[in-house]
Amino acid sequence: MELFATFIDIVLHLDRHLIWLVQNYGSWVYLILFLIIFCETGLVVMPFLPGDSLLFVAGAIAASGAMDVQWLAGLLMLAAFCGDNTNYWIGRYFGPRIFASTDSRLLNRAHLEKTRNFYAKHGGKTIIFARFLPIIRTFAPFVAGVGRMVYPHFMAYSAFGSVFWISFFVFGGFFFGNVPVVKNNLTLFIFGIILISVLPGFIQFVRAWFARRASSGSLDNRKTSE
Repeated sequence: MELFATFIDIVLHLDRHLIWLVQNYGSWVYLILFLIIFCETGLVVMPFLPGDSLLFVAGAIAASGAMDVQWLAGLLMLAAFCGDNTNYWIGRYFGPRIFASTDSRLLNRAHLEKTRNFYAKHGGKTIIFARFLPIIRTFAPFVAGVGRMVYPHFMAYSAFGSVFWISFFVFGGFFFGNVPVVKNNLTLFIFGIILISVLPGFIQFVRAWFARRASSGSLDNRKTSE
């Protein structure tokens, strides 16, 4: 419980913690941020790391002169791209082993084929839009690898998505993070960014839940009428 409380404190007070890192580690903070973004996008077991809010706060701190925003943005674009591609190859290499069981209800060849078909139809925009959805952006490249999305296509969409995502939040923080109303209420803005980021996934979950309820009710009514 204490560990969870510490994590929440770090996420909601990223400005204080990031300033402390800059003051105590100097240029090493670039490497620290690189590793955080790389791990969040590149390791399927680490979707919980802060992404959008961290980028925004880093941009805001760069505006104060503590970091070079061009170096920062460039390195984090590279981190996001490398993370994506690492995750893709993890999924591509281990995917066939994960889905090797043909009699599993959850992991089987039929699901693998559905994944491949999904990425053949929607792969490009999925890779780009997933950048702005926490947790999903961690799993999207892994699933693309499992589905064996054509790698040059994946690489192109990943590069575009990385540049777009990093630029949006880093330069958003750089230009707006030190506006008085934002700076004085930065914790609320961080919370707002997190809320907006997870909202699409929550809406999709609610829609799926209501769809299952409606389908179950329709099936029950059909059985009753019979």
